[in-house]
Amino acid sequence: MLVKIVEDIDVSEAYQYLESPDTGAVNLFIGTVRNHTKGKEVVKLVFEAYKKMALKEMNKLAEEAKQRWPIEKLLILHITGEKKPGEAVVAIGVTSAHRDASFEACRFLIDELKKTVPIWKKEFYIDNSVWVNAHP
Repeated sequence: MLVKIVEDIDVSEAYQYLESPDTGAVNLFIGTVRNHTKGKEVVKLVFEAYKKMALKEMNKLAEEAKQRWPIEKLLILHITGEKKPGEAVVAIGVTSAHRDASFEACRFLIDELKKTVPIWKKEFYIDNSVWVNAHP
């Protein structure tokens, strides 16, 4: 199990961590910065986290997923800092013997991470306005 808050996500390294001859399914979700939101052009996102609590919650989610599905390997990475459109900000990876468990666990992890983990983002637009996501 690999759970980290990082400055950058290397998609190749994430996949290399997950691949295994013992499994038949590798599900790797990569969330990236969009170049627009609600009709506004996005210049960058800035992510902040209460790291100790974020890691605690991320590990809790990982453990819950491992109890609910037959997972071989699991990866949760989220960045902090500034990212521009097209750059990766979150990686969720799950390997299992069969695809259903891998898909379901991956979906659960990203959905719950967005709901419960204390990572906040500021979205900066080309018109110099800013939007802040201040939950959970």
